[in-house]
Formats: sequence, C-alpha cells, structure tokens
Amino acid sequence: MRQGGQRVPAPAAPPSEPAPETPNDSGPSSSPEGTVAPAPGRRRDRLPLWVVLVACTVLLAVTMTLGVGIGSVSLSPHQVWQVIADHLAGHPKSTVADAIVWEIRLPRVLLAAVVGAALTTAGTVVQVLVRNALADPFLLGISSGASVGATAVLLFGAFASLGVWAVSFGSVLGALAAMAAVFLVSRSRRQLAPTQLILVGVVLSALFESVTSFLIFRGNPQATQSVLFWLLGSFGNANWTQLPIPAVALVIAIVYLLAQGRPLNAFAMGAEPAASLGVDVHRLRRNLFVVTSLMAGVAVAVSGVIGFVGLVVPHIVRLIVGSDHRRVLPVGVLFGASFMVVGDLLARTIVAPQEMPIGVITAFIGAPTLIVLIRRRPYLYGAAQ
Repeated sequence: MRQGGQRVPAPAAPPSEPAPETPNDSGPSSSPEGTVAPAPGRRRDRLPLWVVLVACTVLLAVTMTLGVGIGSVSLSPHQVWQVIADHLAGHPKSTVADAIVWEIRLPRVLLAAVVGAALTTAGTVVQVLVRNALADPFLLGISSGASVGATAVLLFGAFASLGVWAVSFGSVLGALAAMAAVFLVSRSRRQLAPTQLILVGVVLSALFESVTSFLIFRGNPQATQSVLFWLLGSFGNANWTQLPIPAVALVIAIVYLLAQGRPLNAFAMGAEPAASLGVDVHRLRRNLFVVTSLMAGVAVAVSGVIGFVGLVVPHIVRLIVGSDHRRVLPVGVLFGASFMVVGDLLARTIVAPQEMPIGVITAFIGAPTLIVLIRRRPYLYGAAQ
C-alpha cells in the first residue's frame, strides 16, 4: 500500500485463536505413548443422551426377556412378564412357569446383567486410570488375582467366619493385591509406562493363574471340577442370595463415578493437565484403584473369570456416544448388561442340554476385536514411538 509516495507496510494480521477443544463430544484419540484422551478440535454429531439411554434400556429389556424365556422349556414374553407381575403384586402362582422364571432363570439373567455392567464399568475406569486403550481387568491380571482369593475360599474355607461374604471378601482382596502388584512392578521413575503395564499385567496374570492351579491341585479333589468350570465363567449356580452384594457394589461405584465425571474427563488427558485444572490426581487415582478392584472382585466372586468384556464393550460405547464419561458410564452399564445376558444365553443354548462356560463365548468375541485394535493402533505397543 502506498501513502504519500512511500510504500507503507500493511498491518500484520492478528494471530488466530486456537480452535476450542471438544473433549466431551469426540471419540478417544491416542498419543504416541498409547494413551486414551479426548481428541481436540473435532466435534461429531451425537445423539442426545436420553435417546441412547432409552434405546439401551429397551435393548436390555428385550435381551432379558429372551434370556428368561428361551431354554429347554420355552416361555412366551407374556408368560415371563406375567410371572414377574404376579410376584411384584404379592400373588405368586404355583405353576411350572412360575418356578422356571422366578426360581431358575430370572436370578440368573439379573446376575448376568449386573456382572456385565460391573465388568464394563471396571474396564472403562481402568482404561482411564492407566491411559491405555487396551487395558481391562482381565488383561491387567486383576480378574486372575481375584480368582486366587475366591479359589482359596472355595477350596480351603478361608474367611469362613464371614459366611456368605467370604467369597466376595476373598475375591476383592485378591483383586486389590493383584492391581497393587501390577502398578508397583510397572512403575518407572514414578510414572506408569503403558507398554510395561500391559506386559506386566499379562505376566502376572499367568502367575496368578498358576497359583490358582496349585491351589486346585492341593485342595479338595471333589471340588476340582466345579472350581475349574467356575474359573471359565458361569452363572449356572445363580440364585437370589448372590444378587445383593454385586448389585450394591455396582450402584455405589456408578454413583461415585458419575459424580466424578468432569475429573475423569480431565484425568483422561493426563495427570499434569488434570492437576492444572484443579483435580486432586493422587486422591482420584487411589479412589479409582479401590472402585475398580471392588467391582472386579465381586464380579469374579459370583461368576468366575470372564475376560474381554471390560475391553470390548467400552470401545463400542465410545464409538456410539463419544469419550465424555458422563455419557460413557451410564450407557456402558446398560450395554454391558445386555452384552452379558446375550453371552449367557448363547452359553446355555449353543451346546444344549450341556452348558458352555461363558468365558469361551466372550473370548470368541473379544479376541478378534483385540487383534483388530492392535493392527489398527500399533503405537499402543510402542511401534510408532
């Protein structure tokens, strides 16, 4: 531009402001360290949360109805809900359908739903806690550690003075010990190395499984077959007395985690960014540590070791609702419950009249999913560092 015969330089353009981050509405992104963090600068159109919750609730109601109705004696949805309505009204009937629904199938389906929701929630929290997309209670050895405690109770009567709480207490204690061991061994210079965490979890999981096998070998031979079947996951012994402990633990965990939705979102971006936003990182990490062990422990206590649920379902839920944990957690509870109910239904019907361990079903689904994730994201194992 010329002014008065002289060339005057044009004013410099003001620096553009960075695009606002939208961690709550976008899918999870991954850093070279293989962390799970919200992706900045991307916004996707998401369905309203209430729409997704209604859809997942309907899905859960349908799967539970099918789970109760399908079996060696088929029952219609009307018969299933009529029995439930009669019991809720306080007027149960002495019929074959009533005995099948209320005494056999309904507690099993409800227990499967609670365990599926608990494992999904535990997997979601573990992935945030260690900032690794391939972490879950099974891969990190938490479930295997819980099985050591539960097996010790079943075979040797440890904590027998606690009565019905004995197996749950032993399982939670084993889960806490396993998670503490994995964290301590994998820490490097007071930091959690994602690659080491997965490798240490796999190694210690094998160690805990060998301890469980040793306990079985040294225990009561008459209980060996039932314990081995339980270790592969089964709801065959489900009854109403097993429901309160995992259900209460799940409710307490979900209420606490939903109240920590914003800190969880900040913590997913890393400890330092979370601390800069005012999050008490050490306290939050300790609480998540306890909550995860509690849910994994009570789940293993009533169902045995069921792998891949805590890995597969959180990924599916994040694809649907994004990475905001205020959306992921409630949707994950419903979707995880439906996933487990369907898995248990397949376990009961594929090789009927025999029953297949549900851990086999979830492994058939989860293992291919894990392979796909590894091939699509090799940096999670340090290949792109």
